[in-house]
Order: sequence, then structure tokens, then C-alpha cells
Amino acid sequence: MTSWTRSKDKVETVGLIGCGRMGCCMLDVLLKGGFKVVVYDAFPAATERAVGMGGVAASNPADLASKSDMVLLSLPGPLQIEPVVFGDNGVVSGIGKGKVLVDTSTVDPETTRKNAAKFEEATGSAYLDCPILGRPSATGKWMLPTGGNTDALEYVKPALLTFASNAIPVGDHGSGNALKLLNQMLFTCINAISCETMAIAEKVGLDPKVFCETVGASSAATNCGLFREVTKNIAADDYTHPAFTMDLLIKDTKLALQMAKDADAPSVIAGTVQLYNEIAHADGLGNQDTSALYKVFRKHYDKEN
Repeated sequence: MTSWTRSKDKVETVGLIGCGRMGCCMLDVLLKGGFKVVVYDAFPAATERAVGMGGVAASNPADLASKSDMVLLSLPGPLQIEPVVFGDNGVVSGIGKGKVLVDTSTVDPETTRKNAAKFEEATGSAYLDCPILGRPSATGKWMLPTGGNTDALEYVKPALLTFASNAIPVGDHGSGNALKLLNQMLFTCINAISCETMAIAEKVGLDPKVFCETVGASSAATNCGLFREVTKNIAADDYTHPAFTMDLLIKDTKLALQMAKDADAPSVIAGTVQLYNEIAHADGLGNQDTSALYKVFRKHYDKEN
């Protein structure tokens, strides 16, 4: 792990870059936890919303970093990290020494390892990959698998534990990302088999609602939160209030599959599921909940008649 010395005794001001759905969840509880939060988003409307919640606007990432003891990134993916951290008026330009950058975005491990090495050498501050396991509705109960300096993690933990139940060190830089992507592989497969079994239930003459309610009320090992959520949406024929969209799942699964391939461990099951995910996108279901994958299976089986 990289050596690191904190710049002050405790975190008082948090900088938040990325004020989307997850970012605003973090902002809300950080403010309630007594932290001052400086905010920035590339989209002015998102910054305005965050200011309306109680955040203090920064003019750019460098300005935000200069005013913060730690910086939280909540960005869509790897492509957005580079300009925010290393670009003109990026975090590197303003953060100084002895602070911590915490990236909660879903990123591939190799990108994080390169970014962390470059960032820590340039600033003397610590870089943690700290992706979120949990939905917006579970704010406060999230798990944060974290890669990077363990002393830096302990320093920022009081802030992180406003929106998470725990933040666990899982290894060096990129380890948190690797764990998150493996979780997303599980997600994509559980989502797919839940959708497929609901479509098959109809073909074998069973009411899909009866299937999901019976399994969901049982002590069977197959009864898990994602199964209940997905099948409930299918039974209600409601895919327009997404907890997680098909396009986001496709993005995360693509990163996971590439990680596995780079490790000479290509995924057979998740790789096959991704083909169906992409068919769902091609069918115009990208902005709908992941449970909309059911429509792909239903359409396939109907064509066989």
C-alpha cells in the first residue's frame, strides 16, 4: 500500500463530484450527518439541485478539491474519471497533500490502478476505489468494498458511514472494483434467470404471479431480494420505474466480462446472458428496469408457436 499522512485530524468538508441519483443520496445523508458538502457536476441543473439540497457549489473540480478534506466521485464510468481528475481544472490541480479521493464509480480495476498511481505520485494524497454494493433505496445500508491505503480509509470512514453500513478493505488499488464487477456478473445472471423462469412459467401453464409469490414467500435458497424485485415487476407488468436500467446493467457487465477475459478466465454464463441484454437494448428496452429482459424471452417463446 502507498504511504500516506493525513493533512488534518478529521474530515469536516466533503467534496462531491457527480450529483446524479446516487450522488444526491450521499449528499442528503452527509448533510444530515453534520458534514459541509461542496458540490460540482458537469451538468448545471444537477449542481443547482444539489445546492437546493444544501450543498455549496464549486466552479470546477480543482476549486472543489481545494475546499475539501476528501473528494467523493460518483460518475457514470471510466471515461468520465480522466477529465475530472487529471484534466484542466481537475482534482489534481486543487487537492494538495494529505487528503483522500474516494471513487465510488463502477470502474475496471486496471483503469483504477493507473489512475491511482498517477494521482498519488502527483499529489501526495490517497486514492481509494470504493464502489457501492446497494440500491438508492438502501442508502445507509450500502457495503463499500475498498481498494487502497487502509489508513486513508479509516480517516474517511466517518463520512462514508453516513451512507453505508460498512466500508471494508479488500486489497490494493482496483480490488474494490474487481469485487464490484464480480457482483455485477451475479446480478446479470440472477436477473436473467428470474426473467426467463417467469416466461417459461406461462408456457407450462402456471400463473407467473403465483410462481413469484410462492417462491418469494418460501424458505427456498432461490428466494433472494433480486428475484423478488424482478419477478414482482414482471407480475405487475411495470418496467418504467427502474431501480437499475438495462443499459446500466449492460455497461457494468461489459466491464466485468472484459476484466475476466483479461485474467484469462472468460465467463461462459455471464457472457451468454450479455447477448440477451444487448437484444433487450436493440428492442428499445435500454431505459427500462432490468426486469424488462422478460420481454425478450416472452417474445422468443411466442415466436416458436
